[in-house]
Amino acid sequence: MTPADLADLLRSTAAKVLVERGLDPAVLPDEVNVERPRNPEHGDYATNVAMQVAKKAGANPRELATWLADALTAAEGVSSAEVAGPGFLNIRLAAAAQGAIVQKVLAAGASFGTADALAGTRINLEFVSANPTGPIHLGGTRWASVGDALGRILAAQGADVTREYYFNDHGAQIDRFANSLVAAATGAPTPEDGYAGAYIHEIAARVVADNPGAAELPEAERHELFRREGVELMFAHIKQTLHEFGTDFDVYFNESSLFASGAVDKAVVELKTAGKLYEKDGAWWIASSEYGDDKDRVVIKSDGKSAYIAGDIAYFHDKRGRGFDLCIYMLGADHHGYIGRLKAAAAAFGDDPDTVEVLIGQMVNLVKDGAAVRMSKRAGTVVTLDDLVEAIGVDAARYSLVRSSVNSSIDIDLDLWTKQNNENPIYYVQYAHARSSRIIDNSAAFDFASVAPDFGLMTSDREGELIRTLGEYPRVVATAAEMREPHRVVRYLEELAGAYHPFQSDDDMRVLPKGDEPVTPLKSARLELVKATRQVLANGLGLLGVSAPERM
Repeated sequence: MTPADLADLLRSTAAKVLVERGLDPAVLPDEVNVERPRNPEHGDYATNVAMQVAKKAGANPRELATWLADALTAAEGVSSAEVAGPGFLNIRLAAAAQGAIVQKVLAAGASFGTADALAGTRINLEFVSANPTGPIHLGGTRWASVGDALGRILAAQGADVTREYYFNDHGAQIDRFANSLVAAATGAPTPEDGYAGAYIHEIAARVVADNPGAAELPEAERHELFRREGVELMFAHIKQTLHEFGTDFDVYFNESSLFASGAVDKAVVELKTAGKLYEKDGAWWIASSEYGDDKDRVVIKSDGKSAYIAGDIAYFHDKRGRGFDLCIYMLGADHHGYIGRLKAAAAAFGDDPDTVEVLIGQMVNLVKDGAAVRMSKRAGTVVTLDDLVEAIGVDAARYSLVRSSVNSSIDIDLDLWTKQNNENPIYYVQYAHARSSRIIDNSAAFDFASVAPDFGLMTSDREGELIRTLGEYPRVVATAAEMREPHRVVRYLEELAGAYHPFQSDDDMRVLPKGDEPVTPLKSARLELVKATRQVLANGLGLLGVSAPERM
């Protein structure tokens, strides 16, 4: 019996109890809340449903809880139900009912934890979208990890997810990039507002090697050549780096295409015609302050040129035109203003502003030997994705970046994340998978196939804690999708590993027979529990894009 199964049982039981006493069952919530108590002595699960609905139903909370306890105790799979405090209900499940969780995990396999809550919803998930003017820095690397994990989690809930990279190849920063390349190719100093680092010289050298005489071309022609080929080379590096990091995109959208196709002009005309822009001081504005922005924003400047937001408006319009029901933007810490701007754009086009969601990611810092790491070997200024992977590897990099809420800044201690022991969080989780794999491999030497498991014999606290933790996984994934918080899966995996390691280390919980011991129904049940644990660990790590090693 999973928490979801128990919640369904509680609701149906409560409805029956209320009807029997002439009370209205309509006061019950659609889903009854079930939690695991912090203190295991209080039971396997607890609910406050009696306190939640008693007043609405016209009953005393503790009295209603007592009625529920009596009815639940008689239900199949429930060992006991006790009233606590003003009306809490503490519930213990029968061992066999708990064991059914193990069977559910193994029956579902890789699909355990998936659901159809978002089935039929088309989601455009835009993340990273770093400017093609340098390698991906740590902020973009965080989104590469979190965004990819979120996409997997949303898909696990049935959503049709399109991962999109907005390729910003238009504007002043591209001109500065081209000027920096030209300076490197001609031996001139880096422009004051330009880009520095070894990568600039590497790209400039590539452009010259592919185009002999490029540095001697007329200024305008030279600038365009270095701009075009430099951006292409830089973006090729970005795509390759992301691929090696395990993050790939379905769509790479060029910002410049919005201007070349006339999409920006068309979007602006549409908003003007609909009266959604207003004119002031010779410019055209959108009322983004009505949607949380700190002020209204200029869309068309007084000189008739498009402001930066014009491209963002056209880009949103394009996404909706492609049929997406929800557009999620994952942006950096300095982009809070975009929330109001994008929601204002949605409203201006007649959409619900909630079709736009903006997630803001905070800063990432690297720490080694207790001191911050500031400089990149290759980029020269900021620490990059390549630097992080070189220091701790892809798995640890992805895991460490998704481990905390994006609302908080994080420090990645390189000394911690390279340790090969249980102090390292990813080692702790992956080692749980490897340990369970070793048990399963070694079980082939025994005749487990001829002994049916008896899950009702797994009555110890260690077994119960591990089984109940397994049962939480579907709810964790559903909540992570609903809240857009992949870190919930990470923390869950550490909790699961924390329940598994003591179980396997306890000699009283032995799975494999010792010496001449026979395979017993209890050992067979424990082996199934180990298999279920390995499956859920693999499923969760898969949602994070992290490997599940069988040996360490």
